This record gives sequence, structure tokens and C-alpha cells, in this order.
Amino acid sequence: MACLHLSICSFRHRPIQCSNERQALFNRIAPVYDNLNDVLSLGQHRIWKRMAVSWTGAKMGDNVLDLCCGSGDIAFLLSEKVGSNGKVTGLDFSKEQLLIASSRQKLRARDCYKNIDWVEGDATNLPFSEYQFDAVTMGYGLRNVIDKYRAMLEMYRVLKPGAKVSVLDFNKSTQPFVASFQLIRLSAGFRVPYLSFLEGSTNSIL
Repeated sequence: MACLHLSICSFRHRPIQCSNERQALFNRIAPVYDNLNDVLSLGQHRIWKRMAVSWTGAKMGDNVLDLCCGSGDIAFLLSEKVGSNGKVTGLDFSKEQLLIASSRQKLRARDCYKNIDWVEGDATNLPFSEYQFDAVTMGYGLRNVIDKYRAMLEMYRVLKPGAKVSVLDFNKSTQPFVASFQLIRLSAGFRVPYLSFLEGSTNSIL
């Protein structure tokens, strides 16, 4: 019990407005979430996550946010980019995912990994002030957000002017040729992702 209490105290709790069923699902699958991503992408998700981090332009000393952070893969990559003088905040609505992320953080020796703060919260109602972050990432989270437009507006609100949001997710194209290509890839066991980013401009969202 003492160990569980220590882990829970290692991240902050915020009220969450979301589907209870969806939140319960992610709490249940937390122990196998990383293995599931490996199976769905044949391990390629690790490459795609590095691409998403690279696209943000995050650099040493930056203050960055990883939304729907899960067990922390992207947050750890961001911490390597911003260094021990930077700051990474990982936010997720799943307490179980955050417990795993926090446990993984304790096992990592590099100083830069100490700069990560885990927050239990809602991507559509971020507990942060305006223009706070130099970069924002969201990996495989947008598809699970109930109000996607509001989540994107929240990303824009907390992003510094000119900074970038990098969104990584699986994609199903509406174009017949691309869709047929994706179907072939899927039949072979691959999931096809999309990467996109938004700059800190109202024209990027509105």
C-alpha cells in the first residue's frame, strides 16, 4: 500500500470531463498498452513518435506539453530534447497510465528525465495558462477525445505564438487510392499513421 501511495503522489489530479466508459477502458488496458501499440504497428510507432517530437522543433530549455501521454513514451523523448534545464508536462485522463509512466520515470537514470511532471487531466479543459508552452504533442490521443475541436482550441490557447503542435494518430483516408493502399498495409499487419502539426496562429485551427 505504501508503494501505491508514493506513486499516486507523484502526479497531480485534476477534474476530468469525459466518457466514463472510455476512461475506464484505458485504465483497464494500461498494463498492456505499450505491447498493443507494438502489435498494431509492428513496432513502427517508436519511429513515428520520434518523428512527431522532431516536428515540434523543441530545443534545450523549452517548456513542452505532451497530451494523452499514456505511459510516457513521447514525454521521455521530449525530455531528451529540452534537457535538464527544460520542462515536460505529461497529461492523461487515465490514472493507471500515469502510474506506469511515473514508475518508468523512476527507473531512468538520466537527469533530463527528472524534468517531467505528470498531470491527470482533460485534454478539452487544460489546467494551464495561455501561451505557456513552446511545443505541444499528442500521440494517438485525438481519436479518443470526445470534443476534438475543443481539444485543438485548448492546444492553441496554451501554445506560445509561433510554436507548434505535433499530432500523431492512425488515419483512414477518404481518398480511394490511398484507402486501398492502407487496406493492403493493414492486411499485412501495419497500421498507417498520419503526422500533422499546427502553428500558433488562429488560421491553423479556425
